[in-house]
Amino acid sequence: MKRHPKELGRIHRRFSRRALVLGGLQAGFVGTLAMRMRYMQVDQADQFRLLAEENRINIRLIPPTRGEIYDRNGQIIGRNIPSYRIVIVREDAGDVDKVIANLSQLIPLSEEELERARTEMRRSAPFLPVTLADQVTWEDISKVAVNAPALPGITPEVGSTRVYPQYEDFAHVVGYVGPVSDYDLSQMTDPEPVLHIPRFQIGKVGLEAKQEGELRGKAGAKRVEVNATGRIMRELDRQEGQAGADLQLSMDADLQQYVQARLGGESAAAVVLDCETGDLRAICSSPSFDPNLFVRGISVADYRALTEDNYRPLANKTVQGTYPPGSTFKMITAMAALEAGTVGPGETVYCPGFLKVGSRRFHCWKRGGHGYVDLLNSLKRSCDVYYYDQALKVGIDKISDMARMFGLGVKHDLPMSAVAEGLAPNRDWKLRVHDEEWLVGDTANASIGQGFMLASPLQLAVMAARIATGREVSPRLVKSVNGIEQPSGAGEELPINKNNLRQLRKAMYAVSNDRRGTAYRSRIIAEGYRMAGKTGTSQVRNITAAERAAGVIRNEDLPWERRDHALFVCFAPYDNPKYAVSVVVEHGGGGSKAAAPVARDVMLQALYGGTPPLEAYPAGDRERIKAQQQRLERDQRPKARPGEKDRA
Repeated sequence: MKRHPKELGRIHRRFSRRALVLGGLQAGFVGTLAMRMRYMQVDQADQFRLLAEENRINIRLIPPTRGEIYDRNGQIIGRNIPSYRIVIVREDAGDVDKVIANLSQLIPLSEEELERARTEMRRSAPFLPVTLADQVTWEDISKVAVNAPALPGITPEVGSTRVYPQYEDFAHVVGYVGPVSDYDLSQMTDPEPVLHIPRFQIGKVGLEAKQEGELRGKAGAKRVEVNATGRIMRELDRQEGQAGADLQLSMDADLQQYVQARLGGESAAAVVLDCETGDLRAICSSPSFDPNLFVRGISVADYRALTEDNYRPLANKTVQGTYPPGSTFKMITAMAALEAGTVGPGETVYCPGFLKVGSRRFHCWKRGGHGYVDLLNSLKRSCDVYYYDQALKVGIDKISDMARMFGLGVKHDLPMSAVAEGLAPNRDWKLRVHDEEWLVGDTANASIGQGFMLASPLQLAVMAARIATGREVSPRLVKSVNGIEQPSGAGEELPINKNNLRQLRKAMYAVSNDRRGTAYRSRIIAEGYRMAGKTGTSQVRNITAAERAAGVIRNEDLPWERRDHALFVCFAPYDNPKYAVSVVVEHGGGGSKAAAPVARDVMLQALYGGTPPLEAYPAGDRERIKAQQQRLERDQRPKARPGEKDRA
C-alpha cells in the first residue's frame, strides 16, 4: 500500500532527527575518548612510563654480613661461615611430594624440617624458593647436583650462618642468633624490611641481642627485572650494604676456657676483673650449653634436657644469679663502721658465740665464740658477733649506702641478658616493698650478708676490685667496636678514708696468709703474687633452735639443694692489685673448702697468663695440683684461631 506523501515526509523528518542525535552522541563519545587518550598518552606519559617501569623492575634487599666477635687477643668467638642448603621452587617441581621422596633417597631429611617447608610453601608464591634442608654437607650438595635431572625444582644454594667455635665457653656471654620469629617482629614498633627476609638471623640473647644494632649492619639492594608473575628474569644492578661492626671483647678466651673447665660440673659462677681498667677477663657460668644448637632451632629433646637440669645450664649465674653474700659482705659492714667512727681498727668486741638482741640470740658460726677480736682478727677468723655489734651501732642505712658505693645493689651497665640489680636493703625499701618497719634483727642479719641482702658474682668481683684500688671500678665487656676503643672502666677515686681502706685490705690479707685465716689452705706462696681474700658461706635454710641445741646438721648430710652456698672474693697481687676474682658454688658448703681453691687457681692462671708453676702453690698441694693441671689440659677443647674455617 502506497503511503501518502505527507506521511512519508513526517517519517523522513523523524528519522533524520534520530540520526542526528545518535550521530551527535557517537561524535561526543569519540571526542571524549580521543581527549582521554591524548591526556594519558601525551600529558601523563611520564607518569605511566614510571609505573610501567616499576611493574617490570623490582628492588630486592641484600642481607648484610653480620659483624664478627673476637676476644682481646684476636681469637674468634662468633663468626659467619658458608651454609649450604637445598631449596625447592614449587612451580618448577611439578609433583612436589614425588620430588621430595626422590631427594630423601639421596640425603637425610628431617620430618621437622619437611613439615616446616610444607607450611612455608602453602604461605608462599609458587615461584619463591623454600628451604628443604639447611646446613647440609658438601657431599650432599654434590649428590643433588649429579642427580639434577631427576630432581626438577630442586636447587643447592650457598648462604651464611653463625657459628660459635668456642662452644660452651662463651654461651652465657655472647648468647646466640636465630631466625626472626613472629614474636620478634611483634616486639618491634617499626621493624626494618630486612627482618622480613626468610630465615634472616638476629641476636636472641646475650651480647648478640644487646649489640644487635652494631652487629647487624645495613642491608643492600639490587634491581631485578621480573615478568608478569613476579619471577626474576635477570639482575640489572646492585648496591652492597654495610657490614655489621666487628666487636672485640675485653675477655681472654684462653682464661675463659680454663675457668669454665676448672668449675667442672659444679653449679657455679666465677668472674675475673681487671683492677686497672675494669675489663672482664673471664665471666663463667657452669654448667653451660652449646649455643650452636640454637642457631637453626634446637630439638625438643635437647631443649628439654637443658630445662630439666637441676643445675640450670641456661641461666647465667654470673649476672642473673643473686645470692646472700654471706661473710664476703663483712668488709662492707666494717667500712661503714670505720667511716662512721663507731669503731677503730684496734678496738675489740667480745664474742661469746652469740649476741643477744632483745629476746633473740644471733649466733656466731663458732659455737664457743672467738673471745676478744678486733677488725683484723674478726675478718681473719670470720667472727659474726663483731659485725652484729658494729651493724647495730652504725645502722642499716649507712651500711646500705656503703654497699652501693662498692657496687652492690647496683645494676651494672653491661650488654648481657638479665643483668640483676641485686639488693642492698634499707628502711625505706622494706616499708615500700613489704609495708613493714625495719627491725633490729634485720640489721643483724644484713651485717653478715644474710636476710634480705643479695648480690651477684659480678657485683662481688666489682666490690673486691674497688676495695683493692679505692676507685669506682666498673666492668667493661666490649673493648672496641670496629677498632675504636671503648671507654675504660677504671673509675674515679672513692670518697672514703684511705687509711680505713688500708686496714681492710690488711685484714683480707690475713684471711689468706695467716695460719688462722679461713682461706689459709688456699694461699699463694709465690713472692709478688700474694693474694688477699674473704671466704663466705650463705645459708639457704633456717636452722631451728632444736637443731642448734642438738648440733647443726653438716652440709654433707643434707640434700644438695639444702646445702649452703660457698663464696670467695679476692684480689692479687696484694701490693699492686691487678685482678679481682669472685667465685660462687651453689650449695657447695663452706667457702673455704669449695670456693677458695677454685678462686686461687683462677687467680694464678690470670696472673701468669697460662699454667702457673707448681712453686706458686704450697708444697703439700703440688702433687694434687699437678694432676689437676694435666686433667684440665686434656679436657679443654682445642680452640679455633682467626682464619680457621670451623663448623659447629
